[in-house]
Amino acid sequence: MSSSVSAIPFAFSAPPADEHALEEGEVFTPRFGTDGLITAIVTDAEDGALLMVAHMNAQALGLTLSTGIAHYWSRSRSALWKKGETSGNLQSVVELRTDCDQDALWLKVRVAGNGPTCHTGRRSCFYRTVTLQDGAPLLLGDGLEPHSHD
Repeated sequence: MSSSVSAIPFAFSAPPADEHALEEGEVFTPRFGTDGLITAIVTDAEDGALLMVAHMNAQALGLTLSTGIAHYWSRSRSALWKKGETSGNLQSVVELRTDCDQDALWLKVRVAGNGPTCHTGRRSCFYRTVTLQDGAPLLLGDGLEPHSHD
């Protein structure tokens, strides 16, 4: 599941100390956390559906920018991850945004293949709601079944 490309295609500058430059400037200076990661929210470019939340390190972000295909850092596997490389459900980035202080990313993507983003075979990783029943939190599915893994 890891991408065969290992070089970091971009050297990102450190965020400026000047808050105005950070929030209003034109230089993209992503603020990676102490773990070297930045949060990435991923939505469908066509209908805005929330597909997943993931993390990127500098290499994943650089590869995403240079190839137009979403790459992430898998915290559970400690490895670079080209989303959809195995399933064929590659995420083509239509637009990439950053928030005001450049410590989170928003990717608008088109998903190839038969469309699932979640490893469970569902379109979205957010297929359950949290509700209270008899004073205890309970998860309820949205009723959409996963795609077959054929």
